Amino acid sequence: MDLYEYQAKDLFAAHGVPVGSGQRVVTDAVAALDAAAEFGVPVVVKAQVKTGGRGKAGGVKVAADPADAEAKAEAILGLDIKGHTVRRVLVTPASKIAEEYYFSFLLDRANRTFLAMASAEGGMEIEQLAAERPEALAKVPVDANEGVDLAKAKEILAAGHFPESIVDRAAEVVVTLWETFVAEDATLVEVNPLVRDPEGAILALDGKVTLDENAAFRHPGHAALVDTEAEDPLEAAAKAKDLNYVKLDGQVGIIGNGAGLVMSTLDVVAYAGAAFQVRPANFLDIGGGASAEVMAAGLEIILSDPDVKSVFVNVFGGITACDAVANGIIQAFELLESVNKPVVVRLDGNNAAEGRRILDAAALPGLQRLDTMDDAARTAAELAAKGT
Repeated sequence: MDLYEYQAKDLFAAHGVPVGSGQRVVTDAVAALDAAAEFGVPVVVKAQVKTGGRGKAGGVKVAADPADAEAKAEAILGLDIKGHTVRRVLVTPASKIAEEYYFSFLLDRANRTFLAMASAEGGMEIEQLAAERPEALAKVPVDANEGVDLAKAKEILAAGHFPESIVDRAAEVVVTLWETFVAEDATLVEVNPLVRDPEGAILALDGKVTLDENAAFRHPGHAALVDTEAEDPLEAAAKAKDLNYVKLDGQVGIIGNGAGLVMSTLDVVAYAGAAFQVRPANFLDIGGGASAEVMAAGLEIILSDPDVKSVFVNVFGGITACDAVANGIIQAFELLESVNKPVVVRLDGNNAAEGRRILDAAALPGLQRLDTMDDAARTAAELAAKGT
């Protein structure tokens, strides 16, 4: 789960990371005026969206007085930034900046470790810096068992070419960022810019945090950080039913049991759909148990997506045999009462022959059963194309 900047800075402050003198999140321009009047001017008005490039898109502006803050907020609210609509802005006192740096901790999945990234050249998009001047961005592996103490923090900062005069102070902030990273089960903690003010204080003026949703059971407070307004309603409904679902931009709904099989199904449907100009509409893994209730819940989510024109159910019988899956599909049709889009089913694995026989005998309206994944994918794609 990605956090908004104001949420990230609240999290930082809770762990002792210095974040500046105050902030207020508002959803209308008049409230921005009130915030500016309270803080004193100048203030910075910043769009709250879960993407980068806000400044270039006009989403970050300095306001000279309360009326200006109101005007700037009015201009930013409703702005589209890389497909994200701005629904709230952060108003914060403008900080005096002597130098800007970049720092982050992240999960390095490719190398199965943690990674610290640091650069004395902050304030710009890190992707741009990495592409144009990779030598300016230090990438230092972090051993999960050893973590980051002051000595390790200084090593990372030295690799990032931080000025020697501020390394001691910055290292204390880095250690606190690491403690935040670990304590919150984050996969990313990023500060850009991390700044030195004219008095020598080190501050996190911006923040980006991604939390590992697999660790949510350890953090009941993280539920309050979910932005229900921006959350896709289908993904929210699936989450409420404990379904592993991700909405995609396509027309063929996908149900499978096991993440690997579902990913393979997405690839096969994408390949078959190219001839019909259709694509997978979602990722939905119903897991090892394909009970009637789980299958019905999955079908209900997918069928409620107006973009879906056909559904491909691709199940490999393992712990749950294919005859049980077939009976689950039949009962799911009964539970849903109305299945108004074509459904293509492919069963393979344990008791596949019996599962196929059960589905054929049921003759469910709108359901086609095929033996191979390629044939089923092509049929689902063709049916989706006819429905568009």
